[in-house]
Amino acid sequence: MESKKRRGILERLNAGEVIVGDGGYVMQLERRGYVKAGHWTPEAAVEHPEAVRQLHREFLRAGANVIQTFTFYCSEDKLELSHVTGITGAQINEAACDLAREVANEGNALVAGGVSMTPCYAKSHSETEVKAIFKKQMDDFLKKDIDFFIAEFFDHVEEAVWAVEVLKTSGKTVGATLCISPHGDMKGVPPGECAVRLVKAGADIVGINCHLDPMTGVRTVKLMKEGLEKAGLKAHLMVQPLGFHTPECNHTGYLALPEFPFALETRAITRWDIHKYAREAYNAGIRYIGGCCGFEPYHIRAIAEELAAERGFLPPASEKHGLWGAALEMHTKPWVRARARREYWENLLPASGRPPSVFISCKHNK
Repeated sequence: MESKKRRGILERLNAGEVIVGDGGYVMQLERRGYVKAGHWTPEAAVEHPEAVRQLHREFLRAGANVIQTFTFYCSEDKLELSHVTGITGAQINEAACDLAREVANEGNALVAGGVSMTPCYAKSHSETEVKAIFKKQMDDFLKKDIDFFIAEFFDHVEEAVWAVEVLKTSGKTVGATLCISPHGDMKGVPPGECAVRLVKAGADIVGINCHLDPMTGVRTVKLMKEGLEKAGLKAHLMVQPLGFHTPECNHTGYLALPEFPFALETRAITRWDIHKYAREAYNAGIRYIGGCCGFEPYHIRAIAEELAAERGFLPPASEKHGLWGAALEMHTKPWVRARARREYWENLLPASGRPPSVFISCKHNK
């Protein structure tokens, strides 16, 4: 009965609703001790469901309208490559769907079944083999009560197109996001052309995710939007970028940083950076705004708070957060009380606190 009452993602977007996505899972769960770096596979959905459930709940409380299944890299070829034994892709996919649905129902959120790039594509470039992998994942999801699909984390538009073509056979809405820069995908296909190819393949929502910082992500989606407009095509726009500053990156994104993946804390985006990002994304016409690796629940709350007027409400997590530092008015120290205002936080230039601090990566320890 609940699923019949729930408005679908396209119904919400077509009505002009702002959709707030959730944040990053693999990196947060790695830091919490449930995911192995390098592998980045999601067996925690089976091994430690309580950890995945808790993170889902934190993103929901922070204001997310969509809970993505924790199924990143959940293809049999990736699991085999990562030496995951005793747990099948089907088991992970089904457990992840159940966890996402359980939590989404606590807040009338939607469940997005996620598929991502495959080792098979890089190894064989076989359309038949790659599509068979996506078909197997899709069939797992269709056994469960998911609302729509997201094909994400593709650095080659060709593979993303294959994913969209398979997922559209389900009859469900499909979003597709690429981890690309304004320069285009890894073969140099420009963002505008990438968007055109995805929409022609059947994608209803297009955009970017991961690899680069929020403002770079917004710039890339703007280029995708321009490409669609020139081609006379329409689609909803989506952005779920990295939660770290990456000013010196290009095609390869944060994977090329010396700090990846264990020393990225000094590059963390603040909640105030997220306010600027959310406003910039909204002004660009993007209506599905979330985050990927590095985005914690408080970042998602910042999106929800920045766009509270447009959405018409604040998330439950804002009950414990004074907007723009307002709760600091209660502080005993006058210099801290003076920070209880928007102007202070909007104009703050945070220090890294690390001696010495450099603007970009410094490879002095070779």
